[in-house]
Order: sequence, then structure tokens, then C-alpha cells
Amino acid sequence: MNRRQFLSSALALTPRQLHDKMFVFDAHVHVITRQLYHGGDIGQRVEDGHFDLVRAKEGGLDALFFNLFITEDYYPGHYETKQALRLIDLAYRQIEKNSRTIGIARNAAEIQALRKQNKIAAVLDIEGGFDMDGDLGVLRSLHQLGVRSIQLPAHNFANNFADSCCAVTRFNGLTEHGRAVVRECNRLGVVINIAHASTDTAEQTIALSEHPVVSTHDGLRSRNNIPRLMTEATLEKLAKKGGLIGFHIGNEFHNRAMFDYRTKQAGKPFWDRSDVKKDKAEMTIAEIDKLVAPGFPMVGIKAPEELKYTIDQWFDVVERASQIAGEDHVILGTDFDGGPTLPRGMRDCRDYPMFTEAMLRRGWKESRIEKFLGGNLLRVFGKIAT
Repeated sequence: MNRRQFLSSALALTPRQLHDKMFVFDAHVHVITRQLYHGGDIGQRVEDGHFDLVRAKEGGLDALFFNLFITEDYYPGHYETKQALRLIDLAYRQIEKNSRTIGIARNAAEIQALRKQNKIAAVLDIEGGFDMDGDLGVLRSLHQLGVRSIQLPAHNFANNFADSCCAVTRFNGLTEHGRAVVRECNRLGVVINIAHASTDTAEQTIALSEHPVVSTHDGLRSRNNIPRLMTEATLEKLAKKGGLIGFHIGNEFHNRAMFDYRTKQAGKPFWDRSDVKKDKAEMTIAEIDKLVAPGFPMVGIKAPEELKYTIDQWFDVVERASQIAGEDHVILGTDFDGGPTLPRGMRDCRDYPMFTEAMLRRGWKESRIEKFLGGNLLRVFGKIAT
């Protein structure tokens, strides 16, 4: 009897049966941006990209941070808040159209209620600049519309209150207004997402926040020394305050050879948005839409299979984070349809069971598997969201 058979026998479940028993809560999935630009329905299977509700159900997904991505292209013309509102409107319309399969969740109780109905729970999550000035009135309005997670930095760009990982440093972290944004998120019960934050921004936010802070899709700089990823020292601080790090599924994050390959192919690192010029301020939002649309869905690059990490190699990085932070602070944040080059053999969100199979091969206990796949995120979300 091999190890996998032994573990399955001990659990009296096949790996797939165990996976189906688990609560799977992905901290970062791009869902409706393709529908904004190209039309269509999230409830219909498509042949490209990583995500639709049909494939998500096949993969056993129970809940997700339903990502509303505001790209940097909308910032020069100050269209970012309008773009947030357009995405929220589309999210509601798409979710209502598929109400037999998915529903919006504003807190942990609503997630559990949807789970009992065998529906996927969607937590509205804004990535990118919701307002470049961090207007607290805008933040409160977004909360009233159901948003329960916001990214503090403006993706890989500079906003006016919090430094990004991948733009010129302006404030050495948070401005005083940035600190006010953190406090208002705490008061409202909105998850603060520090993915894409500079180290100073991340650490100042962790220290200031009364609630745990989450980096929804990240990796370790010790494994790939790029500014987009978290240092081990920051991870220690995050965990001590009860926070979470979500592990991005893309090879570019954890596999240095793939990062170098992609950088050579593109002529620049994947986070570089130096192409966002001030002349976009003169464009209409419709013109920007037309410019941006061909990039969606974002699915990584074609690369030699032998260059890609396997799912087991990916878990080597997750294991290292667990050694630093503890198993209560490490979660799944795939970034499906957000641009990752997937591990060898992984197709899309149908393949969530590959995570469970890999954890079983490592001899993880059922309780630890449950924490990583969704239990940790549900616990922390329940402490924050109102």
C-alpha cells in the first residue's frame, strides 16, 4: 500500500471525497472583468480563462473573495471610483442572474447560510484604487453597497495615502490620511488587503489595525527576491497580530526560473505599469475600456512544461510560510483569471482538488487541510466583517 492509499484508507475517504467534505474559500479570484469587457455570463462554461461558476462547482469551491479589479489605466483620469461602481453593479446583476448557484455574503453568518443552500458565497472585494485620495465617504458608500474587502495600495501604482510595492516610494508607508483609512476600515468591518503594499505600508498597517490584516494573494521574498512579495520578517508580524497570507498560484511568484523567463519574454517584470501615462487622463472611459479589454481574461503565459513548478513544489513555499507563521495564518489565494501561469498539470478552477491531494501526499492532518482550504479565512473574516 502506498502513502496515498494508506492515508485515504485511514480517513476512510478518497482524496476527492475528503476534498468535497472541506469548506473551500479562495481569498482571491477575478470573476467579472471579462464580462464587463466581452459580455457573457459567469454561470456559463467558457473554454478559456480559469473561472466560471460551472467549473468552480466542479472544483468544489464554496466561497471566494469575488474580486472587482480596477486596473491602473483608469487612475490618470480619476475614473477609478466610477469603475468600482460599474463593477459592483455588474456583480449584482451577474449574481442575481445566477442566484441558484451563488449569493453575496457580507459576513460569516451569510456565508454559512449560503453553504447550507449549496450556493457559492461571494464576498465583494476591490483590488486596485477605489479612490486615489482614499475618500472616507467613498469607502463608507462602498461598504453600504456590500463591499467587505479593499486593497489598501492602488495595485502596482501610487495612490495618495499608501505606498505600493512596485511604484516609487512617496510616503515611506502610510500618510496620516492612510492611517485614517485603516481606522475607518476597522470601524466599518472591512477586511484590509495589503497585497501589493510596500513593506513599510504593510508593517505600519499591521501595527495600527485593531483587526487582523490579510494579504490575499502573495508569496515569500526569501524564495523569489522581488518587491511584490512579503518578507519573512513582515510575515512574522502579520501572524502575531492574527493576520493571514494567501498563497498565489502563479509560477512567477515562487519559481525564480519562471519569473526570469516571463520577464525576458515581456521585456519587463509582470508588475511594471510604466506604460500608464498621464495622457490617459485625456481619454474617455470608453476609450480606456477598448484599450484594456484585450488583456482579459488574464491567464499567464505559454512556457515550457519542464520550467513550471509542480503543485508539490508550490507547497514547499507554503510549508516554509507555515513554519514562520503557523498553520493558522496561511491560506489559499489563487488569483485565478488574474494572470498566473499555473503549476504543471493544473487547468483552471476545476482543479481545486489538486490542493487536497498534494496536502495528503505530505501527510497533513485533516484539520490542517481544512484550515488552509478555508477555515482560517472564514475565522478571520468572521472577526472582521459586519
